Amino acid sequence: MSKGPRLMTGDPTERGCALVTGASRGIGEACAHRLAASGWAVGVNFRSNETLAEETVAAIVREGGRAIALAGDVSKQRDIEQMFERLEAEHGPVLVLVNNAGLTDDALGAQLRDEDWERVIDTNLSGAFRTTRRALRPMMRARFGRIVNVASLSAIRAIPGQANYSASKAGLIGLTMTIAVEVARRGITVNAVAPGLIETDMTRELIDDNVHRRIPAMRVGEAPEVASCVDFLASPSAGYITGAVVPIDGGLSVVAISPPER
Repeated sequence: MSKGPRLMTGDPTERGCALVTGASRGIGEACAHRLAASGWAVGVNFRSNETLAEETVAAIVREGGRAIALAGDVSKQRDIEQMFERLEAEHGPVLVLVNNAGLTDDALGAQLRDEDWERVIDTNLSGAFRTTRRALRPMMRARFGRIVNVASLSAIRAIPGQANYSASKAGLIGLTMTIAVEVARRGITVNAVAPGLIETDMTRELIDDNVHRRIPAMRVGEAPEVASCVDFLASPSAGYITGAVVPIDGGLSVVAISPPER
């Protein structure tokens, strides 16, 4: 029987670091905190809000962790390269990558402009592809890597007005599965989480008194709950999980849809 590929031994947190894109607030911020608590030095990426990113770094350091703030727009290859180079110079290869950076620009399909479509796809999908491509070679050399893509319930359930966002997140799931198969022999796993309604700055305006009734768990989710799953998928313990998509939505993605009345 084949023994399989030679895998990294010892504590991977001592041999590399983690990068979380879009980590100045919300789910990304929670992921940065959780990975730091697990021993990783964390790159806290931000596009525009440097103040929040520095506050996230300061909080991680106060808790005994290691982190640095990294400016960069994931839709731009040059920014990605500069971000990786700085993080690698301080903490070694990126062995955990959380592709969380994303944005919305909602409109019904008939009113959706080309620039609105392209901006969302470039950030949510193409950005994740570019960061993944940049991270893979060092991971392959290390024979260890964890990539976790933050998709969305919108990728698997139709939400009117989100054609661009839904397409980007559905594409991210396809990317997850394909890259997972390509690198599985190298000790690298690639998985996705698909959050439902999680209370963040991006979703706060969607939450009203009636929204809980549509969720089997009868409540909205919290960012640390997503981060806990991401942290597990990034751990050595999750080495036999790859190509998976984990819904984190209180059961919303599997709730039965009542048939129309006759």
